[in-house]
Amino acid sequence: MTIAFTFPGQGSQSVGMGRDLADAYPAARAVFDEVDEALGEKLSATIWEGPIETLTLTANAQPALMAVSLAAIRALESEGVQVASAATFVAGHSLGEYSALAAAGSLTIADAARLLRRRGLAMQEAVPVGEGAMAALLGLDWETAEGVARDAAEGEILAVANDNAPGQVVVSGHKAAVERAIELAKERGARRPMLLPVSAPFHCPLMAPAATVMAEALAAVALNAPSVPLVANVKAAPVSDPETIRASLVEQVTGSVRWRESVEWLAANGVDCGAEIGAGKVLTGLAKRIDKSLEGVAINGPDDVRAFAERLGTAK
Repeated sequence: MTIAFTFPGQGSQSVGMGRDLADAYPAARAVFDEVDEALGEKLSATIWEGPIETLTLTANAQPALMAVSLAAIRALESEGVQVASAATFVAGHSLGEYSALAAAGSLTIADAARLLRRRGLAMQEAVPVGEGAMAALLGLDWETAEGVARDAAEGEILAVANDNAPGQVVVSGHKAAVERAIELAKERGARRPMLLPVSAPFHCPLMAPAATVMAEALAAVALNAPSVPLVANVKAAPVSDPETIRASLVEQVTGSVRWRESVEWLAANGVDCGAEIGAGKVLTGLAKRIDKSLEGVAINGPDDVRAFAERLGTAK
């Protein structure tokens, strides 16, 4: 079995996530303590007690999801599962790249938490509320969605932000352009185009101010080569050089999340199991839509951790 560890992005958050890991594994609880200390606040209280509206704020959701993913990694390590020996590649959806890099030893947990807090704030501040939007053009492939974005822009910013799976493409940009894209997508065969409940138009050129902020923030942080290669969102290919990773994290703020291509690359290069580490099962579901031959395993809680360790023969 050749495994890739994958790490979820925004939208997978829920109140109470990771608490069972913290209760079962001291090393997992230490992750939440480390994130709280790095941010100078009890983000763990928001993660475990809510309210969901506060947890879902971009500046909270991003470090929170990373904390849960790394708590799961520390729980796996407590059961003898090491990233460097168990995984051949790591990958993360948008903010999940930071989780992947922390799991692979490229970033410290504290640095990942501070970077994601800064990233969330910068992305929220890049575009005034109400000026941008995102929409899922369900039923359209990448090429058709690109054509819709090009034709609906009409001089405004509109781009394909996420290629998540066949028939699941997201566009992002000026709100009026996104609304035009929804109508045009219906004409071109979209099954159910819809506005997404997001607070900013992520992964499009409107995020350029946030990319500038992240370039400065990332320049000030030490990055090591990851213990296993990262399949980067913007390249849909593996990267290990720290400076290449740094550049791809900046590019990712305005660039497309090429998740479908990333999973296809993993499958084409020997990976037959994707282990989703952290909150939810979104990436496990997407993997099945991308390549039915891939096995998906979601590792959310202590039972998942123990079962995975037993399967790999490392359980203590």
